[in-house]
Amino acid sequence: MWGFTHFAETLNGRLAMLGFLLGWVTEIISGEGMLSQILSIFSY
Repeated sequence: MWGFTHFAETLNGRLAMLGFLLGWVTEIISGEGMLSQILSIFSY
């Protein structure tokens, strides 16, 4: 079943928090902001 199930929403929230945390840690290590990190992917 596709849709807004409790499991799907929980998983989506956890993955979003993990992505934000990884972006924040990368920002601290590299000194480059999250938006700059995202834009550097598309600059090639």
